[in-house]
Amino acid sequence: ARRGISLYLLSMADSRDDLAESLQNLFTSVSTMVKSELQGTNNQLDLLEKMNLRVASEYDDLGDVAAGLRVFAEQMKSKSGGFDEFVGQIDAIEKQVSEFEAVISVLDRYVSVLESKIRTEYRHPHHSSSSSSSL
Repeated sequence: ARRGISLYLLSMADSRDDLAESLQNLFTSVSTMVKSELQGTNNQLDLLEKMNLRVASEYDDLGDVAAGLRVFAEQMKSKSGGFDEFVGQIDAIEKQVSEFEAVISVLDRYVSVLESKIRTEYRHPHHSSSSSSSL
């Protein structure tokens, strides 16, 4: 009976060793799994940080471009103010040219009438007194 108890105790000790080893393996596996998941999360956070830094850099570049565009727009606005003055001068000159063209047209018609009267006078010299009075 003692031998049976000894065998039983030995088998219980072996079972405890197996259980301890199984628990140790379980804890090691769980620990490895948690460590792997934490490493994966850490890698994702590192990637996210790098992406955020890259986007921040892009936004900085866009800010520089926007500032440059603002300066360019202000320069164009100041130049356009100068162009407006020139456009006003060109409009005034164009108006004067139109007025001169109208005067020239009237003078051209008057000269044409005078030329035709002079031709008529040279052709018919005896009507000179009546022609000159109509001018």
